[in-house]
Amino acid sequence: MKNTNAKLVALLPIIVFIVFFTIAFLSLQDATSQPPKIGETAPEIALPNQDGKTIKLSEFKNKKYVLVDFWASWCRPCREENPYVVSAYEKYKNKDFVVLSVSLDNDRQKWLEAIKKDKLNWQWHVSDLLSEQRGEVSKKYGVKSIPANFLIDKKGKVVAMNLRGEELEKTLKKVIGS
Repeated sequence: MKNTNAKLVALLPIIVFIVFFTIAFLSLQDATSQPPKIGETAPEIALPNQDGKTIKLSEFKNKKYVLVDFWASWCRPCREENPYVVSAYEKYKNKDFVVLSVSLDNDRQKWLEAIKKDKLNWQWHVSDLLSEQRGEVSKKYGVKSIPANFLIDKKGKVVAMNLRGEELEKTLKKVIGS
């Protein structure tokens, strides 16, 4: 019995170290998965589109306002939100506005079918389904649930986030103009 207690006492510093290290590591993970704040530079996105071509958020810098829209074909609230995104795109596409749809789908066919069915007629659809960096972009943006979106100005700064329903067009009107 004394031998067992002595072993436990000897292991105690190691156990304390492991617990401390795990807590510190998890805290660091949480800190890196916070969404960017209004006014901060949007994290880079570099993901393949449905044809395998890499699309980068930085390609739009100094050229376009970008709605980075995280969604998935299986997400009912996302699909319900899509008509608002389509309406905003149609209204502002000739005013230097684009939508960069970031799919979190697991099924390529369902992703492509949803794009067609929901009439997401812009050309900037990307998915980490096709990427070796699965989940990294959503972590950079602190996305813990979808739908989630970020409005990025021409300078690459976040100007709004999580715009739902009519709020998207109201915000675009303020940022871009009518």
